[in-house]
Amino acid sequence: MNDRSVVLLVNDNPRPQRLLTSILEDRGFEVKTADGALEALELIRGNSFALALLDYQMPEMTSAQLAQEIRVMDPALPIILLSGLTFLPAGELIYVDAHIGHGSTIEDLMEMMRALMERESTLIGAPESVRNKAATVSPGAR
Repeated sequence: MNDRSVVLLVNDNPRPQRLLTSILEDRGFEVKTADGALEALELIRGNSFALALLDYQMPEMTSAQLAQEIRVMDPALPIILLSGLTFLPAGELIYVDAHIGHGSTIEDLMEMMRALMERESTLIGAPESVRNKAATVSPGAR
């Protein structure tokens, strides 16, 4: 697989991490996992990813803080925040491209991932001002 299909999954809970990794691998993605924010930042320093999936609740720093750090390192990397909540405060979503929350399905996640990765692939080579525009996607959107 090329680096455009490698997904970074950050989740400190091993059970959902293994489950989502298995689902993503079954759908053709290569998945690199991080058990926390600091490990994720190390992986980003040395690897290229098509997309990052961040768990909302992490012990080392919030997912919003991690997303902000990722934006500094790789401004174009699509980021999806995963949570068990339906809505999050707007401040938690500033640096992410999408939120997948309560009531969303795996199909919603796959659709969101495809949309963000396709958007990113069409923006490669586009002016910086265009690349930094956030996608307007939401869970369950059709």
